[in-house]
Amino acid sequence: MNKWLRVILSGASLALAVLMIVFLPEIVGGLTGKHVSWTEIGHQFGQLNWGMVALMAAVWLGSLVAYSVVLTSSLPGLTIPQGLTLNAAGSAVSNLLPFGGAAGVAMTIAMTKGWGFPLRAVVVSTLVSGIWNTLFRFLLPAVGILALVMSGQVLSPTVAKAGWVGGVSILVLVAVVAAALYWDRAAAVLGRVLDALALALPHRFRPARHAVSEALHRLRADTADVLHTRWPGLSIGMVLFLGLQWLIMVLCLQATGAYPGLAASVAVFALSRVLTSALITPSGAGIMEGGVAALLIAFGQPAGGATTAALLFGFWTYTIEIPWGGLALGGWTLLRKRRQAPVPRAREHAPTP
Repeated sequence: MNKWLRVILSGASLALAVLMIVFLPEIVGGLTGKHVSWTEIGHQFGQLNWGMVALMAAVWLGSLVAYSVVLTSSLPGLTIPQGLTLNAAGSAVSNLLPFGGAAGVAMTIAMTKGWGFPLRAVVVSTLVSGIWNTLFRFLLPAVGILALVMSGQVLSPTVAKAGWVGGVSILVLVAVVAAALYWDRAAAVLGRVLDALALALPHRFRPARHAVSEALHRLRADTADVLHTRWPGLSIGMVLFLGLQWLIMVLCLQATGAYPGLAASVAVFALSRVLTSALITPSGAGIMEGGVAALLIAFGQPAGGATTAALLFGFWTYTIEIPWGGLALGGWTLLRKRRQAPVPRAREHAPTP
């Protein structure tokens, strides 16, 4: 893509995100029919307890450390401070650009190269952490659906049945993919199944014969060592990271009087993480807040509190990561320049007669 076109698209995407936040009360009102105003939202923010804000900040920092465990597990030799720096800088880039993934990978390679990591290890680390993120992103909707179905919420039999089928199907899909990445025989079976399914595609979309199974084999070859030895750390890190992010949402909901109950909060959190995948704005900014507020209102929460909670949660999972990542990137750049600066040679003094 042309450089200037990327700049224009990025600018337009950021502008759209800002507009969606500015007009969020109108968007929520249009989706739910409930009246929301910035005056009410401002009043809600003014009522926040500083102790609660400090607790949110502590949980947010804990979530950053938890995700650093994912990075240190995917790249042996990486330290927690380096993982924090890497995560902060990458998040800042992806939160500013609608297609920030490529820029984030380039930044990861530059930073890890400066720390002495070989390129192949970094590529495998990026691949492994990406796979684990994707698996857990698939897993979350299933957890949210099943939590809602099992919560005792009043649902029609058709919706409840669809929820069970959808939730269990996603869990099975994640289990199959995880098994294929870990076991050779499972990968071979899945590859043959995918090749057979690919043959059913229209001719112009059909990949070459055995292309899917060969791609899966290459993927496993690149990630096998890390997955076989590091999967516990990767999984624990992701569970802690997502669990702490969910806890931030619960605190936001409690602080604004919009807590819908345990199961519903899990469902709302799952939706929020899915909506961050919307590429129309960076990290789904604006889209996530609107969807979260609408679902909370559907669960019977007050419109003002629901919208304030969505904005507050967006702050802790999106907005604050931009200046935080800027500080991390600035610190890394400064330290790098210091290390690369030539050491001044001592003056040579003539021997004293």
